[in-house]
Amino acid sequence: MKEKTITRESIKKLVHTFYPMILSDQITAPYFIAKLGSDINSPTWQEHLELLTNFWSSLALGDGTYTGNPLGAHFSLEGLDKEAFDRWLELFAKAIDKVYENGAGEFFKQRSQIIARNFMVNLGIS
Repeated sequence: MKEKTITRESIKKLVHTFYPMILSDQITAPYFIAKLGSDINSPTWQEHLELLTNFWSSLALGDGTYTGNPLGAHFSLEGLDKEAFDRWLELFAKAIDKVYENGAGEFFKQRSQIIARNFMVNLGIS
C-alpha cells in the first residue's frame, strides 16, 4: 500500500526501497560499493540507511535527527559526475513513486533536485 503522508516510517520505507535500486544500477552502484561495500545488510550499510532516514526526516519533518555534513561525504568520491547525479535523481524519483501516492512524495522530488544542483556546483561538476 502506498503512503499518503510523509512520516518517519514512510521515509524509512523510501530509503529502504531506494538503496537496493542504487546498488543494482551500473552507474551508481560503484560509488556506493567503494564506500560502503556491496552487502546492504552489513552494519556499515545499516548505519548509512539510518543516517539517510535521519537526513530526510530532518528535512521533511524538522525532527532534528540528522547531524552531519552531507556535502563533505561526497568530496571523497572519485569520478563523481553529472551522469551519476542524474541517475541518482531518476532512481530516487522512481522510489518515491513506489512508496508514495501521487503528489504525497513531491517534497522529496523537489528537494532532491535542489540538493543535487547545489552539490554539483560545490563539487565543480557541470
